[in-house]
Amino acid sequence: MGKGIIGRKVGMTQIFSSNGVVIPVTVIEAGPCFVTQKKTLESDGYSAIQIGFQQIVSENKVNKPMTGHFKKAGVTPMKYLKEIRLDQTDDFNIGQEIKAEIFSEGDLVDIQGVSLGKGFQGVMKRHNFAGGPAGHGSGFHRRVGSIGMKEHPGEVYKGRKMPGHMGNKVVTTQRLKVVKVMSETNVILVEGAVPGHKNGIVYIKETVKPKR
Repeated sequence: MGKGIIGRKVGMTQIFSSNGVVIPVTVIEAGPCFVTQKKTLESDGYSAIQIGFQQIVSENKVNKPMTGHFKKAGVTPMKYLKEIRLDQTDDFNIGQEIKAEIFSEGDLVDIQGVSLGKGFQGVMKRHNFAGGPAGHGSGFHRRVGSIGMKEHPGEVYKGRKMPGHMGNKVVTTQRLKVVKVMSETNVILVEGAVPGHKNGIVYIKETVKPKR
């Protein structure tokens, strides 16, 4: 596993390449994050670091176990924590600051976020069902239709596509290209769309599919 950072989705805009081509990009405030814990193969069975993002204004909102956790790391309490698997953690120290400059222009990244919630939706919107005839005489327009059999097996199979809550799920978009890194402001411009709403928290990591 490679490098990663926690960020905040600012919004979308567009920039022009050197050839004059318009590139749609998502603006992400990436970090600064702080290393709050190190896990090693000897003590935990695997190698990883835990990073924190966005300082908590009021320390009264942090319970005692987490207060001690942050105090041991020598950092102020953080609102968001994420664990990053690594081959080895020798290059990181407790309390170390991680900024957007860990990524470079041209890097391919996977970005994880919570997708937009769309409330309770029917099968046509949620699962792209075709629906029934549109004529006035039809009594079947946007409903589900048959969901099972009669006597045998006499049940509705698990996984049947039905109406329900749409969106608001953890989604990962893979192989997004880093177009620009502004290290002085900890801002990363990524080509294309990123899961989630404006000001949503996202997790950026080195892609698991570097080659196709």
